[in-house]
Amino acid sequence: MVQNTTLLPKQLGDSHIRLLRIYKSVVENGGFANAEVDLNISKPAISQAISELESLLAMRLCHRGRAGFSVTEQGQQVYQSTLQLLASLETFRAQVNGINTELNGELNIGITDNMVTVPQMRITEAIRRLKHQAPKVTINISMIPPEEIESGILDGHLHIGIVPYLRSIAGLNYFKLYQERSLLYCATNHPLFDKDLSMISDQALTGYDAVVPTYPQSQENKQQQLLLNATATSTDREGIAFLILTGRFIGFLPTHFAERWIKEDKMRAVDERNRHFTTQFSAITRKGARSNLILEAYLEALNHT
Repeated sequence: MVQNTTLLPKQLGDSHIRLLRIYKSVVENGGFANAEVDLNISKPAISQAISELESLLAMRLCHRGRAGFSVTEQGQQVYQSTLQLLASLETFRAQVNGINTELNGELNIGITDNMVTVPQMRITEAIRRLKHQAPKVTINISMIPPEEIESGILDGHLHIGIVPYLRSIAGLNYFKLYQERSLLYCATNHPLFDKDLSMISDQALTGYDAVVPTYPQSQENKQQQLLLNATATSTDREGIAFLILTGRFIGFLPTHFAERWIKEDKMRAVDERNRHFTTQFSAITRKGARSNLILEAYLEALNHT
């Protein structure tokens, strides 16, 4: 006669659900290595979690080693049961949210400097929609460099970030927002300001002092910056504008940011046909982050702007 043994506690806690979610990812990714990217946790941590789950269930869930990864027969049954459990939890969450749709909490956003003048205003419009839907939500905006935004998303300090897309980090989701065009500018009192600026040779360009950024740039942007006689640097685009407005430097600025000085006839674009580049901006969130209704609402608002 087979003795019935209660393997799991009567009440499943967050720690048990976490182990099952890790196991689900391992199965669906065909092993620990691929799951490491999906879960954004280390391979040893995944191995420890699977061993803990196997000990809790008193059964072997998968084979791993030199022969490769494979799921046992019992492991396959546990995987199917896990899918049913997680689906039930999601259904419960959706039903409860449908009963009480009032959102209350915080949304922490990291944004690259000088984005407020972007004509599309998708960030602003999405916040407006969110506050209309959920007036009790608190919005916290941090204007910080892209690398700090990426770190803030990964460690959970920020919920969403707006950064130039320069590389793909495994632990982040990317949502394209818009492209930003930059031109080379000079200002009033600069020797180039009153000249014909329709074209200027690379050699002639090196005869003028220029300001270049110290923040990361795409390869296309770097190629344009290398043509300049860099005698000044800036950590952000506002600093670049300051130096251009002295009338002693030329430098690249986004067209939306420079527009105010163009209208006041304080800046002019230099060789617009050849001296330009485009930067893709994206919204980023952390992969595998715990469900956040406020963030989901904001992302939904972004998709409809």
